[in-house]
Parts: sequence; C-alpha cells; structure tokens
Amino acid sequence: MDVSVHRLKPHLEPEDLALIGAIQGGLPLVSRPYAEIGARIGLSEEEVMARLARLRETGAIKRMGVVVRHHELGYRANAMVVWDIPDDEVSRLGPCIGRFRFVTLCYRRPRYLPDWPYNLFCMIHGRDRESVLRNVDLLIAQCGLEQYGHEILFSKRRFKQRGAAYQPSREAGHGTGAD
Repeated sequence: MDVSVHRLKPHLEPEDLALIGAIQGGLPLVSRPYAEIGARIGLSEEEVMARLARLRETGAIKRMGVVVRHHELGYRANAMVVWDIPDDEVSRLGPCIGRFRFVTLCYRRPRYLPDWPYNLFCMIHGRDRESVLRNVDLLIAQCGLEQYGHEILFSKRRFKQRGAAYQPSREAGHGTGAD
C-alpha cells in the first residue's frame, strides 16, 4: 500500500500578508514591538501575537529568529572554524563547542573527500583577530579537540545580513548587495 502525505498550504488572509510584510524587515526595538507593528497595519497587539502563533502552527512561518549585525556591535573579526571530527564523535563534540557564548553557529556538514575533510563547522565572532584565536584555543582545550584537524577561516568581506524576505520590499535596494 502506498500512502502519500501532502501538506496543505495554509490559507493566508490579507491581514496575515500585511503582518508578514511588516515583520520581515525586523521588529522595532521598542518595549512592545507587537503593539507597534499592529498600529502600523491596523491590528491590536493581541491580534498580532495570535496571528503569529497561528502562522507558526500552520507552517506559514517556520521560525522567527534574530539577525545580529556583529560588526555594528564592535565585533570586527569573524572566523568559520572547520573541524575534521570522526563521524561517531560529532554528536558528542558538537554540543561541547556550541555551548560557548562566543560560538554563534555550530553545525554538521558532509565531507567532500579528498579535498574537503571537514564535517563540523562553528562561527566565532570577536572584537579582533587575537580574541578569536584565543577562543579557538579555549575550545580545543575545553572540548578535548587537540588531536583533530581544523582550519580557521577568517572573513575577508562582509555581506548584508538580513532575514528571509517573503514579499518584495518597498525599500530601494533592500537585500541587493554587500554593505
């Protein structure tokens, strides 16, 4: 017997589309951002929160997250550290690396042998190159990574950081290049 499951597209009302358009550029940095968003599009704070909850439940919005612009916060050095970890150790060592506050991303990726042996990646932001290198040394010591190969890949260029856009922006040039 062949059983197929089809996920239905959620029905989006005009208010939902307005809400998605209003939040895709980010929430305002105020004490009650949902109230301000609601005021912009003619909804109450409670209705904004209820609609967002429903959009999450139906899968119309998969997740909401923060896009941190590290450079503007004084973090001038960024490095992706790539590790060659035995596959049976990744599940143990990944969480160890990811628990440090200076690690902003930690994830597993496939190897592309023989040219790319790395399977665990983490992003480290620092105020300068030396602080990033000190933090890599701390990771190595605290997580027992001394015997594993790795490379520290510092960023050379910074691209515009923003979340996903689901509707065209009215802002000229929004999301079109490097900053």
